[in-house]
Amino acid sequence: MLAAHNAERAEVGVPAVELDAALSAAAQDYAETLIANGRFEHSPGSSRPNQGENLWAGTAGAFSFQDMVDGWISEKRFFVAGTFPDVSSTGRWQDVGHYTQIIWRETTQIGCGLASNSSRDVLVCRYSPPGNFIGRTVP
Repeated sequence: MLAAHNAERAEVGVPAVELDAALSAAAQDYAETLIANGRFEHSPGSSRPNQGENLWAGTAGAFSFQDMVDGWISEKRFFVAGTFPDVSSTGRWQDVGHYTQIIWRETTQIGCGLASNSSRDVLVCRYSPPGNFIGRTVP
């Protein structure tokens, strides 16, 4: 996960991020929560102050880590550099929001966690400082 994030960041000329143990633990806890409750939704912002969050889910065992992060990175096909939220060729920032979080210049740390059951895998990545702030430029 770290290598994939940093490769994408290098491609757009922003500094690499570092892996953070506390972010990884929080991401793992939330991935396990989503598996346990069968839901797929972002955690409340109040439960993760100063953290952004990307979520991914898929069939258990069917996807590699690279496949998972590539799902987020593939959003770059709709990305248009500019001022957030006007950064998508579709007119919907949500179509590029995972990607813009990955390449957000001010983000310096990430942590990811993966939880599984017999039917699905859930990946949670946390980012600090968070990205996707209205009015900020995205490279």
